[in-house]
Amino acid sequence: MGQKKLIADQFHGDKRVTRAKALLKEALRDHKRLLKSERSPNLALQKKYEALIKEIGVLRGRSLVHPYLASGIGKGALVELLDGSVKYDFITGIGVHFLGHSSEKLLSAGIDAALEDTVMQGHLQQSESTVKLLRALISAASKSGACLAHCFLSSSGAMANENALKIIFQKKAPASRVLAFGGCFAGRTLATAQITDKAAYREGLPKTLEVDYVPFFNPEHPSESTTIAVQALEAHLANHPNQYAAMCFELIQGEGGYYPGERNFFTPLMKILKERGICIWVDEIQTFGRTSELFAFQYYSLDSFVDVVTSGKMLHACATLFSGEYNPKPGLLSQTFTASTSAIHAALAILKELSSGGYFGEKGKIERYSKRMTNHLSVMSKRHLDLIRGPFGFGIMTGFTVLDGSLEKTNLFLSGLFKSG
Repeated sequence: MGQKKLIADQFHGDKRVTRAKALLKEALRDHKRLLKSERSPNLALQKKYEALIKEIGVLRGRSLVHPYLASGIGKGALVELLDGSVKYDFITGIGVHFLGHSSEKLLSAGIDAALEDTVMQGHLQQSESTVKLLRALISAASKSGACLAHCFLSSSGAMANENALKIIFQKKAPASRVLAFGGCFAGRTLATAQITDKAAYREGLPKTLEVDYVPFFNPEHPSESTTIAVQALEAHLANHPNQYAAMCFELIQGEGGYYPGERNFFTPLMKILKERGICIWVDEIQTFGRTSELFAFQYYSLDSFVDVVTSGKMLHACATLFSGEYNPKPGLLSQTFTASTSAIHAALAILKELSSGGYFGEKGKIERYSKRMTNHLSVMSKRHLDLIRGPFGFGIMTGFTVLDGSLEKTNLFLSGLFKSG
Protein backbone atom coordinates (compact mmCIF):
# COMPACT_ATOMS: atom_id res chain seq x y z
CA MET A 1 0.00 0.00 0.00
CA GLY A 2 1.14 3.54 -0.74
CA GLN A 3 2.04 5.92 2.01
CA LYS A 4 -1.05 7.83 3.21
CA LYS A 5 0.85 10.86 4.47
CA LEU A 6 3.73 12.80 2.96
CA ILE A 7 7.04 12.52 4.79
CA ALA A 8 7.10 16.34 4.86
CA ASP A 9 3.76 16.41 6.70
CA GLN A 10 5.09 13.92 9.21
CA PHE A 11 8.20 16.08 9.70
CA HIS A 12 6.28 19.34 10.11
CA GLY A 13 3.88 17.67 12.55
CA ASP A 14 6.60 15.96 14.55
CA LYS A 15 6.14 16.62 18.28
CA ARG A 16 9.75 17.79 18.56
CA VAL A 17 9.18 20.39 15.83
CA THR A 18 5.93 21.56 17.46
CA ARG A 19 7.68 21.84 20.83
CA ALA A 20 10.64 23.72 19.29
CA LYS A 21 8.26 26.24 17.69
CA ALA A 22 6.49 26.82 20.99
CA LEU A 23 9.81 27.28 22.83
CA LEU A 24 11.08 29.81 20.28
CA LYS A 25 7.88 31.88 20.55
CA GLU A 26 8.05 31.72 24.33
CA ALA A 27 11.69 32.83 24.35
CA LEU A 28 10.95 35.70 21.94
CA ARG A 29 8.11 36.96 24.15
CA ASP A 30 10.31 36.86 27.26
CA HIS A 31 13.13 38.84 25.66
CA LYS A 32 10.86 41.35 23.91
CA ARG A 33 9.53 42.36 27.32
CA LEU A 34 12.94 43.88 28.04
CA LEU A 35 12.42 46.42 25.23
CA LYS A 36 10.28 49.15 26.76
CA SER A 37 11.43 52.43 25.18
CA GLU A 38 14.32 54.09 23.36
CA ARG A 39 17.72 53.66 25.00
CA SER A 40 21.16 55.24 24.66
CA PRO A 41 24.13 53.21 23.38
CA ASN A 42 26.11 51.00 25.76
CA LEU A 43 29.53 52.66 26.15
CA ALA A 44 31.26 49.26 26.42
CA LEU A 45 29.91 48.31 22.97
CA GLN A 46 30.33 51.65 21.22
CA LYS A 47 33.97 51.34 20.11
CA LYS A 48 33.38 47.96 18.41
CA TYR A 49 30.16 49.31 16.87
CA GLU A 50 31.88 52.35 15.39
CA ALA A 51 34.54 50.06 13.90
CA LEU A 52 31.82 47.91 12.28
CA ILE A 53 30.07 51.00 10.88
CA LYS A 54 33.36 52.17 9.39
CA GLU A 55 34.13 48.72 7.98
CA ILE A 56 30.75 48.29 6.28
CA GLY A 57 31.22 51.71 4.68
CA VAL A 58 34.56 50.57 3.23
CA LEU A 59 33.18 47.20 2.13
CA ARG A 60 30.16 48.79 0.43
CA GLY A 61 32.16 51.63 -1.08
CA ARG A 62 29.97 54.19 0.69
CA SER A 63 28.77 54.91 4.19
CA LEU A 64 25.35 53.86 5.46
CA VAL A 65 22.68 56.57 5.41
CA HIS A 66 22.36 56.11 9.17
CA PRO A 67 24.79 54.21 11.43
CA TYR A 68 22.27 51.38 11.79
CA LEU A 69 23.31 47.77 12.40
CA ALA A 70 20.57 45.72 14.08
CA SER A 71 21.25 43.25 16.87
CA GLY A 72 18.48 40.93 15.70
CA ILE A 73 15.63 41.70 18.07
CA GLY A 74 12.95 44.36 18.35
CA LYS A 75 9.43 44.95 19.56
CA GLY A 76 7.00 46.52 17.14
CA ALA A 77 8.32 50.00 16.41
CA LEU A 78 11.33 49.51 18.70
CA VAL A 79 14.57 47.94 17.45
CA GLU A 80 17.82 47.17 19.25
CA LEU A 81 21.11 48.00 17.55
CA LEU A 82 24.49 46.32 18.04
CA ASP A 83 25.71 49.23 20.18
CA GLY A 84 22.99 48.39 22.73
CA SER A 85 20.86 51.40 21.82
CA VAL A 86 17.15 51.07 21.15
CA LYS A 87 15.50 53.22 18.48
CA TYR A 88 11.97 53.92 17.29
CA ASP A 89 11.69 52.83 13.66
CA PHE A 90 9.57 55.40 11.84
CA ILE A 91 10.55 54.38 8.29
CA THR A 92 10.14 50.58 8.57
CA GLY A 93 12.98 49.85 6.15
CA ILE A 94 11.46 52.21 3.54
CA GLY A 95 8.00 50.81 4.11
CA VAL A 96 8.85 47.11 4.42
CA HIS A 97 8.45 46.01 8.05
CA PHE A 98 4.71 46.59 8.33
CA LEU A 99 4.22 44.10 11.17
CA GLY A 100 7.08 45.61 13.14
CA HIS A 101 10.29 44.15 14.50
CA SER A 102 10.35 40.59 15.89
CA SER A 103 6.74 39.90 14.88
CA GLU A 104 5.60 36.57 16.29
CA LYS A 105 3.57 35.97 13.14
CA LEU A 106 6.67 36.40 10.99
CA LEU A 107 8.73 34.25 13.37
CA SER A 108 6.22 31.44 12.79
CA ALA A 109 6.35 32.04 9.03
CA GLY A 110 10.16 31.98 9.11
CA ILE A 111 10.23 28.71 11.04
CA ASP A 112 7.84 27.10 8.55
CA ALA A 113 10.05 28.36 5.72
CA ALA A 114 13.18 26.98 7.40
CA LEU A 115 11.51 23.58 7.60
CA GLU A 116 11.17 23.45 3.79
CA ASP A 117 13.91 21.76 1.78
CA THR A 118 15.27 24.83 -0.04
CA VAL A 119 16.04 28.39 1.01
CA MET A 120 15.10 29.83 -2.40
CA GLN A 121 12.20 29.16 -4.77
CA GLY A 122 13.10 29.33 -8.44
CA HIS A 123 11.89 29.04 -11.97
CA LEU A 124 12.38 25.26 -12.03
CA GLN A 125 11.68 24.34 -8.42
CA GLN A 126 8.82 25.79 -6.42
CA SER A 127 6.64 24.53 -3.59
CA GLU A 128 3.01 24.57 -2.53
CA SER A 129 3.65 27.82 -0.64
CA THR A 130 4.15 29.55 -4.01
CA VAL A 131 0.82 28.22 -5.27
CA LYS A 132 -0.92 29.51 -2.15
CA LEU A 133 0.63 32.95 -2.53
CA LEU A 134 -0.20 33.28 -6.23
CA ARG A 135 -3.79 32.17 -5.55
CA ALA A 136 -4.16 34.65 -2.68
CA LEU A 137 -2.70 37.60 -4.61
CA ILE A 138 -4.79 37.04 -7.75
CA SER A 139 -7.95 36.60 -5.68
CA ALA A 140 -7.28 39.76 -3.66
CA ALA A 141 -6.38 41.87 -6.70
CA SER A 142 -9.43 40.72 -8.68
CA LYS A 143 -12.06 40.95 -5.94
CA SER A 144 -13.60 44.18 -7.24
CA GLY A 145 -13.60 43.30 -10.94
CA ALA A 146 -10.03 43.84 -12.13
CA CYS A 147 -9.12 41.34 -14.87
CA LEU A 148 -5.83 40.23 -13.32
CA ALA A 149 -5.63 36.52 -14.09
CA HIS A 150 -1.91 35.84 -13.66
CA CYS A 151 0.93 36.61 -11.27
CA PHE A 152 4.71 36.24 -11.49
CA LEU A 153 6.82 36.53 -8.34
CA SER A 154 10.20 38.21 -8.07
CA SER A 155 12.71 39.05 -5.36
CA SER A 156 12.55 42.86 -5.60
CA GLY A 157 10.19 45.65 -6.57
CA ALA A 158 12.57 46.79 -9.29
CA MET A 159 12.50 43.30 -10.80
CA ALA A 160 8.69 43.24 -10.61
CA ASN A 161 8.70 46.47 -12.62
CA GLU A 162 11.28 45.07 -15.07
CA ASN A 163 9.01 42.08 -15.64
CA ALA A 164 6.06 44.42 -16.17
CA LEU A 165 8.00 46.31 -18.84
CA LYS A 166 9.00 43.10 -20.64
CA ILE A 167 5.41 41.81 -20.62
CA ILE A 168 4.09 45.12 -21.90
CA PHE A 169 6.71 45.66 -24.62
CA GLN A 170 6.29 42.15 -25.97
CA LYS A 171 2.52 42.62 -26.19
CA LYS A 172 2.75 46.10 -27.70
CA ALA A 173 5.72 45.61 -30.05
CA PRO A 174 7.01 47.54 -31.94
CA ALA A 175 5.86 50.38 -29.60
CA SER A 176 8.87 51.34 -27.47
CA ARG A 177 8.06 54.53 -25.55
CA VAL A 178 6.67 54.85 -22.01
CA LEU A 179 4.63 57.55 -20.31
CA ALA A 180 4.88 58.35 -16.60
CA PHE A 181 4.12 61.12 -14.13
CA GLY A 182 6.64 63.81 -13.36
CA GLY A 183 8.27 63.14 -10.00
CA CYS A 184 7.72 59.38 -10.21
CA PHE A 185 10.00 56.64 -8.89
CA ALA A 186 10.05 53.24 -10.64
CA GLY A 187 13.38 51.76 -9.51
CA ARG A 188 17.11 51.93 -10.19
CA THR A 189 17.74 49.23 -12.81
CA LEU A 190 18.89 50.31 -16.28
CA ALA A 191 15.29 50.42 -17.52
CA THR A 192 13.45 51.64 -14.43
CA ALA A 193 16.05 54.36 -13.78
CA GLN A 194 15.02 55.85 -17.13
CA ILE A 195 11.40 56.06 -15.92
CA THR A 196 12.30 57.41 -12.47
CA ASP A 197 12.12 61.19 -12.80
CA LYS A 198 15.42 61.95 -11.10
CA ALA A 199 18.44 62.65 -13.28
CA ALA A 200 20.95 61.86 -10.51
CA TYR A 201 19.77 58.23 -10.45
CA ARG A 202 20.77 57.67 -14.08
CA GLU A 203 23.96 59.71 -14.25
CA GLY A 204 26.44 57.94 -16.53
CA LEU A 205 23.92 55.27 -17.58
CA PRO A 206 23.17 54.56 -21.23
CA LYS A 207 19.69 55.45 -22.40
CA THR A 208 17.51 52.34 -22.57
CA LEU A 209 14.00 53.80 -22.86
CA GLU A 210 12.30 56.86 -24.29
CA VAL A 211 10.12 58.26 -21.48
CA ASP A 212 7.75 61.23 -21.60
CA TYR A 213 6.20 62.78 -18.51
CA VAL A 214 2.70 63.98 -17.67
CA PRO A 215 2.31 66.51 -14.79
CA PHE A 216 0.92 64.93 -11.62
CA PHE A 217 -2.20 66.01 -9.75
CA ASN A 218 -2.17 69.36 -7.93
CA PRO A 219 -4.63 69.25 -4.97
CA GLU A 220 -4.72 73.06 -4.82
CA HIS A 221 -6.00 73.24 -8.41
CA PRO A 222 -7.69 69.87 -9.09
CA SER A 223 -9.67 70.79 -12.21
CA GLU A 224 -6.91 72.84 -13.75
CA SER A 225 -4.23 70.19 -13.08
CA THR A 226 -6.46 67.51 -14.65
CA THR A 227 -6.88 69.64 -17.78
CA ILE A 228 -3.12 70.27 -17.93
CA ALA A 229 -2.36 66.54 -17.57
CA VAL A 230 -4.87 65.57 -20.27
CA GLN A 231 -3.45 68.18 -22.64
CA ALA A 232 0.11 66.98 -21.98
CA LEU A 233 -0.91 63.37 -22.60
CA GLU A 234 -2.67 64.22 -25.85
CA ALA A 235 0.33 66.27 -27.00
CA HIS A 236 2.69 63.34 -26.39
CA LEU A 237 0.37 60.97 -28.25
CA ALA A 238 0.18 63.39 -31.18
CA ASN A 239 3.97 63.86 -31.29
CA HIS A 240 4.69 60.12 -31.17
CA PRO A 241 1.71 58.30 -32.71
CA ASN A 242 1.54 54.53 -32.09
CA GLN A 243 4.87 54.57 -30.26
CA TYR A 244 3.68 54.27 -26.64
CA ALA A 245 3.46 50.81 -25.09
CA ALA A 246 2.28 51.87 -21.62
CA MET A 247 1.78 54.56 -19.04
CA CYS A 248 3.08 53.89 -15.54
CA PHE A 249 0.71 55.15 -12.85
CA GLU A 250 1.98 55.89 -9.34
CA LEU A 251 -1.40 56.65 -7.75
CA ILE A 252 0.22 58.08 -4.63
CA GLN A 253 3.67 59.40 -5.32
CA GLY A 254 6.32 57.95 -3.02
CA GLU A 255 9.76 59.46 -3.50
CA GLY A 256 8.07 62.36 -5.26
CA GLY A 257 6.78 63.56 -1.87
CA TYR A 258 3.81 61.41 -0.74
CA TYR A 259 1.27 63.19 -2.91
CA PRO A 260 -2.01 61.36 -3.61
CA GLY A 261 -4.01 61.78 -6.79
CA GLU A 262 -7.79 61.61 -7.21
CA ARG A 263 -10.08 59.32 -9.18
CA ASN A 264 -11.38 62.29 -11.19
CA PHE A 265 -7.78 63.01 -12.21
CA PHE A 266 -6.86 59.45 -13.18
CA THR A 267 -9.99 58.39 -15.09
CA PRO A 268 -9.79 60.91 -17.99
CA LEU A 269 -6.17 59.88 -18.59
CA MET A 270 -6.97 56.18 -18.42
CA LYS A 271 -9.93 56.52 -20.78
CA ILE A 272 -7.71 58.16 -23.40
CA LEU A 273 -5.09 55.41 -23.00
CA LYS A 274 -7.73 52.67 -23.27
CA GLU A 275 -9.10 54.23 -26.47
CA ARG A 276 -5.58 54.23 -27.95
CA GLY A 277 -4.83 50.64 -26.87
CA ILE A 278 -2.01 51.72 -24.53
CA CYS A 279 -1.34 49.54 -21.49
CA ILE A 280 -2.31 50.89 -18.07
CA TRP A 281 0.36 49.77 -15.63
CA VAL A 282 -0.13 50.65 -11.96
CA ASP A 283 3.02 50.63 -9.86
CA GLU A 284 1.93 49.60 -6.33
CA ILE A 285 5.36 48.66 -5.01
CA GLN A 286 4.90 51.18 -2.20
CA THR A 287 1.13 51.74 -2.06
CA PHE A 288 0.22 48.06 -1.58
CA GLY A 289 -1.45 47.69 1.82
CA ARG A 290 -1.17 51.39 2.69
CA THR A 291 -4.59 52.77 1.82
CA SER A 292 -8.02 51.79 3.13
CA GLU A 293 -8.04 49.03 0.48
CA LEU A 294 -5.36 46.40 -0.13
CA PHE A 295 -4.46 47.98 -3.50
CA ALA A 296 -4.60 51.72 -4.16
CA PHE A 297 -6.29 51.09 -7.53
CA GLN A 298 -9.13 49.48 -5.55
CA TYR A 299 -9.36 52.50 -3.26
CA TYR A 300 -9.69 54.76 -6.33
CA SER A 301 -12.14 52.30 -8.01
CA LEU A 302 -9.93 51.95 -11.10
CA ASP A 303 -10.36 48.16 -11.33
CA SER A 304 -11.89 48.24 -14.82
CA PHE A 305 -8.88 50.10 -16.25
CA VAL A 306 -5.82 48.21 -14.96
CA ASP A 307 -3.89 45.83 -17.23
CA VAL A 308 -0.70 45.26 -15.23
CA VAL A 309 -0.06 45.85 -11.50
CA THR A 310 3.19 45.53 -9.58
CA SER A 311 3.49 45.18 -5.81
CA GLY A 312 6.24 44.68 -3.27
CA LYS A 313 7.84 46.27 -0.19
CA MET A 314 5.54 45.29 2.69
CA LEU A 315 4.54 42.08 0.86
CA HIS A 316 8.17 40.85 1.07
CA ALA A 317 7.76 38.65 -2.03
CA CYS A 318 7.31 41.07 -4.94
CA ALA A 319 4.82 40.42 -7.73
CA THR A 320 3.75 41.36 -11.24
CA LEU A 321 0.03 40.78 -11.84
CA PHE A 322 -1.39 40.94 -15.36
CA SER A 323 -4.49 40.18 -17.39
CA GLY A 324 -4.83 37.19 -19.68
CA GLU A 325 -4.37 39.52 -22.63
CA TYR A 326 -0.83 40.30 -21.44
CA ASN A 327 0.21 36.71 -20.69
CA PRO A 328 3.68 36.59 -22.35
CA LYS A 329 5.17 34.01 -24.66
CA PRO A 330 7.34 31.23 -23.17
CA GLY A 331 10.89 32.31 -22.38
CA LEU A 332 10.23 35.97 -21.63
CA LEU A 333 9.99 35.58 -17.84
CA SER A 334 12.45 33.30 -16.10
CA GLN A 335 14.38 33.90 -12.90
CA THR A 336 16.78 31.66 -11.00
CA PHE A 337 15.23 32.98 -7.79
CA THR A 338 11.61 34.15 -7.92
CA ALA A 339 11.76 34.71 -4.15
CA SER A 340 13.13 33.15 -0.99
CA THR A 341 11.03 30.53 0.76
CA SER A 342 11.00 32.75 3.86
CA ALA A 343 9.75 35.74 1.83
CA ILE A 344 6.91 33.64 0.39
CA HIS A 345 5.87 32.38 3.82
CA ALA A 346 6.15 35.91 5.20
CA ALA A 347 3.98 37.23 2.36
CA LEU A 348 1.30 34.64 3.16
CA ALA A 349 1.38 35.63 6.84
CA ILE A 350 1.20 39.36 5.96
CA LEU A 351 -1.73 38.83 3.58
CA LYS A 352 -3.54 36.82 6.25
CA GLU A 353 -2.98 39.56 8.84
CA LEU A 354 -4.11 42.29 6.42
CA SER A 355 -7.24 40.39 5.37
CA SER A 356 -8.36 39.40 8.89
CA GLY A 357 -6.92 42.12 11.12
CA GLY A 358 -9.45 44.91 10.50
CA TYR A 359 -7.08 47.15 8.56
CA PHE A 360 -9.33 48.27 5.70
CA GLY A 361 -12.48 50.30 5.20
CA GLU A 362 -13.54 53.67 6.60
CA LYS A 363 -13.21 52.49 10.22
CA GLY A 364 -10.19 50.24 9.68
CA LYS A 365 -6.82 50.51 11.42
CA ILE A 366 -5.14 52.21 8.47
CA GLU A 367 -7.72 54.99 8.38
CA ARG A 368 -7.50 55.42 12.17
CA TYR A 369 -3.68 55.46 12.22
CA SER A 370 -3.64 57.87 9.29
CA LYS A 371 -5.97 60.31 11.05
CA ARG A 372 -3.98 60.10 14.28
CA MET A 373 -0.69 60.83 12.50
CA THR A 374 -2.01 63.61 10.25
CA ASN A 375 -3.96 65.30 13.06
CA HIS A 376 -0.90 65.49 15.30
CA LEU A 377 1.35 66.65 12.45
CA SER A 378 -1.22 69.32 11.49
CA VAL A 379 -1.23 70.67 15.05
CA MET A 380 2.59 70.73 15.09
CA SER A 381 2.67 72.44 11.70
CA LYS A 382 0.31 75.23 12.85
CA ARG A 383 2.22 75.67 16.09
CA HIS A 384 5.64 75.79 14.42
CA LEU A 385 5.12 77.40 11.01
CA ASP A 386 8.84 78.00 10.56
CA LEU A 387 9.81 74.41 11.41
CA ILE A 388 7.28 72.04 9.84
CA ARG A 389 5.21 71.94 6.65
CA GLY A 390 2.64 69.29 5.94
CA PRO A 391 1.56 66.64 6.53
CA PHE A 392 1.54 65.20 3.03
CA GLY A 393 0.23 61.87 1.86
CA PHE A 394 -2.59 59.49 2.44
CA GLY A 395 -3.26 56.38 4.48
CA ILE A 396 -0.03 55.26 6.08
CA MET A 397 2.07 56.96 3.44
CA THR A 398 2.49 60.12 5.49
CA GLY A 399 5.36 62.57 5.59
CA PHE A 400 6.22 66.18 6.35
CA THR A 401 8.89 68.74 5.47
CA VAL A 402 11.18 70.19 8.13
CA LEU A 403 12.85 73.62 8.18
CA ASP A 404 13.45 74.90 4.63
CA GLY A 405 13.30 71.40 3.09
CA SER A 406 16.92 71.51 1.94
CA LEU A 407 18.88 68.24 1.86
CA GLU A 408 21.56 69.61 4.19
CA LYS A 409 19.16 70.75 6.94
CA THR A 410 16.93 67.70 6.57
CA ASN A 411 19.90 65.37 7.00
CA LEU A 412 21.03 67.28 10.11
CA PHE A 413 17.50 66.98 11.52
CA LEU A 414 17.39 63.22 10.77
CA SER A 415 20.81 62.72 12.31
CA GLY A 416 19.61 64.48 15.46
CA LEU A 417 16.49 62.32 15.57
CA PHE A 418 18.55 59.15 15.17
CA LYS A 419 20.88 60.09 18.03
CA SER A 420 17.83 60.81 20.20
CA GLY A 421 16.36 57.40 19.46
